Amino acid sequence: MTDTNRAQLNILDLVPIAEGGTAADAIEQTVDLAQHAEQWGYGRYWMAEHHNFRGVASSSTAVLIGHVASHTGTIRVGAGGIMLPNHAPYVVAEQFGTLATMHPGRIDLGLGRAPGTDPATARALRRNEVAAMNFGAEVQELMGYLGDPDPDANVRAIPGEGTHVPIWILGSSHGGAQVAAALGLPYSFASHFAPAALMSALEVYRRGFQPSPLPGGLDAPRTMAGANVMVADSQAEAERQFTSVLERFRSIVTNRRSGLLPPSDATPDELLASWSPAERAAVAEMTRVSFVGTPPQVREDLEVFTKATGVDEVIVTCGAFDPTVRKRSLELLADAWS
Repeated sequence: MTDTNRAQLNILDLVPIAEGGTAADAIEQTVDLAQHAEQWGYGRYWMAEHHNFRGVASSSTAVLIGHVASHTGTIRVGAGGIMLPNHAPYVVAEQFGTLATMHPGRIDLGLGRAPGTDPATARALRRNEVAAMNFGAEVQELMGYLGDPDPDANVRAIPGEGTHVPIWILGSSHGGAQVAAALGLPYSFASHFAPAALMSALEVYRRGFQPSPLPGGLDAPRTMAGANVMVADSQAEAERQFTSVLERFRSIVTNRRSGLLPPSDATPDELLASWSPAERAAVAEMTRVSFVGTPPQVREDLEVFTKATGVDEVIVTCGAFDPTVRKRSLELLADAWS
């Protein structure tokens, strides 16, 4: 971390659709959670681009960001992230330039290069794999549209130019770390679902970081890491609620993506033991950066994590089935962290 203060705490909302619920329910719950997160002192409230996932309602991420920003007043709202090769950089610049014009000083733009979906849906999106291979150049093009106005430019983002929307590079491997380092941009690692390369990617980013003179660039590295959390008044209750998260990851591993399921009567260990060895191993690895327990326990675990990684910020996601439980978990965490 850059100073002796505790890492900033943020929320990643996957806008989950509960089994038996609707996308409208999920969006309403997201707005309610964001309003409470603002009161609890969270720094950022991000949503991520996913497609063709029956249990996720965040496919139109820019629209959702505008909706949440319109129903909050101070918390930063953003994308964690937009999958840039799914879109023309110019269109993303116009979208986020418009958001920044409507909500000045409150919009973040996290960029990734993964599809955010399955191969068939990626084709339906007209995803550009050449752009994915040239991710750094695509980011630079986007930064140009959001940078200082150039009256002589043939193509200008209006709204967009001059907004200098803060850009984060997101990733789960060394590729994104290298792009962020080369461009002097902040870097966020997706350790909430792909933790394997966390420490090595942070090292690649910090070792290769080049200060940027461009608007939006940094003088020194800035990092964030993702984590799953489930906080409750007892360890047993936190573990019970976390079984919904384990089931969600299993649905991804088995490609049987359902809505968010209610908690199991089995303990997490019992639930994992009932699955095939391959499912058990995959889910255990994907959820390795998860903090489950009482407020003091989760606070202690998060402190150990931030000291070990040296990150400046942590972005947490809570996959509780019941939105009331989800809110209570994040409230308890905010109280403990502050």
